[in-house]
Amino acid sequence: MTTNLDEIIIKQLAIRSYTDVWQDMRDFTDQRGITTLDEIWLVEHPPVFTQGQNGKPEHILAPGNIPVVQTDRGGQVTYHGPGQLVAYLLINLRRRKLGIRDFVRKIEQAVIDTLAEYAIEAYARLDAPGVYTDQAKICSLGLRVRRGCSYHGLAFNIDMDLEPFSRINPCGMQQLQMTQVSHFVPKLQISDIEPKLIAHLCQQLGYTTHTFQPSNHTQPVRQENYCE
Repeated sequence: MTTNLDEIIIKQLAIRSYTDVWQDMRDFTDQRGITTLDEIWLVEHPPVFTQGQNGKPEHILAPGNIPVVQTDRGGQVTYHGPGQLVAYLLINLRRRKLGIRDFVRKIEQAVIDTLAEYAIEAYARLDAPGVYTDQAKICSLGLRVRRGCSYHGLAFNIDMDLEPFSRINPCGMQQLQMTQVSHFVPKLQISDIEPKLIAHLCQQLGYTTHTFQPSNHTQPVRQENYCE
């Protein structure tokens, strides 16, 4: 039986600890083989600040009781919490012939296209990765590439408490305003956004099929015909 390398596995992890998922991502990347299918993990995290490899401590202003985790992704400090859709992209970039800049551009475009479905006009910036709307940031991006494969990914603000962002300089940018989808379209839930984001990520990255798996990493439970 041949492996369809244009198929991607989608795992919905619900709410899980940042450090647990981070360790799982590293293990997956270290253990994957040349025919291992790529995966996207969808998750929410309990409140946590994460500091990237380039992070400077002065950008963490007043974390209070929210833990700070030093991590191995690129970029500076950001916040994760309930109501934020985190999508971790475990992609064999070498196999898909993707450079990191093109990969970032495609991720950003997928988010922009998702927002366009709700008539939210968004854009990317050359000087600061992520997606912005009305001069505020709505989606952050941080990646790590090891053995030609990516992990970490994007953090898409849907309907969350944005106050913790005021305790840091988000992404190392002073006075950067953060926003979220619910400011433009009230009552949207992460479950509404997920299928649209997955479809646009598949389209941008060239996957023709995607399979959903439950969070316990057992056998697939639902097959999608095409990422349209």
